[in-house]
Amino acid sequence: MKRQHTQKLAVGLITAAAALVVIPIILVIVMIFVKGITAISWEFLTAKPSHGMKAGGIMPAILGTLILTLGTAIACIPLAIGAAIYLAEYSSDSRLARWVRLAMVNLAGIPSIVYGLFGLGAFVLFLNLGTSILAGSLTLGIMTLPVVISTAEEAIRAVPQEFRIVSQSLGATRWQTIRHQVLPHAVPGIMTGIILGLSRAAGETAPILFTVAAFYLPNLPRSASDQTMALPYHLYVISTQVPAMPLAVQYGTALVLLLVVLSLTLTATVIRARMRRRRDW
Repeated sequence: MKRQHTQKLAVGLITAAAALVVIPIILVIVMIFVKGITAISWEFLTAKPSHGMKAGGIMPAILGTLILTLGTAIACIPLAIGAAIYLAEYSSDSRLARWVRLAMVNLAGIPSIVYGLFGLGAFVLFLNLGTSILAGSLTLGIMTLPVVISTAEEAIRAVPQEFRIVSQSLGATRWQTIRHQVLPHAVPGIMTGIILGLSRAAGETAPILFTVAAFYLPNLPRSASDQTMALPYHLYVISTQVPAMPLAVQYGTALVLLLVVLSLTLTATVIRARMRRRRDW
């Protein structure tokens, strides 16, 4: 009887802790939706800013965010998956593997503003890329690496060892086994890590503050060496730097950014669920 009461108390405390985390998040999302939905229109989503960004739309910022997310994926994914394959399949307890894991831990704990300063020094100034989409994408790619590497490594390690043994016993090389047996079964976990990492990159402000974001740039970028507007920085600008900015525009921009990030997270969840149902192990 005493054990049952203890169990009920533990479940109650865990439920209360979960509610304390979830309820404020839900309230924030509902508040942003209610106050921002009035600003959402076709013009708001497709037009350029006008009248000092107090009117018009946010299309350049939306497009800039999507371009930066794509650039981050190009800069991050090949390196991250290659590192994950090495750590999961080839490294034992080598010095290089220890260095890579130490670098991942350090990168994961660095504040995003430090990534911005690093991008400014390394890419904008040292490599002379200037404030550009290329510099911003590389900075966000480095910031995203720890999440994608860790998730991909765990997904690769989760594939049963029997798959490797059978494949190699039939004459396949180690790389053929990894390519045709391990990676296809690890794709759900890898995709989840990639999309979650990209969703974080899409919502960051500090790394792009020094490397790519423009205060007001209604013209669309023409190359990777151009600056661009981005939703996180645009939201910061209209909330703090533009006087008499209508609240509906601020909350509308926040709602669009929230929907972009949530859509990426939802995509990751759907992909993981569908591909897990196809597993035969």
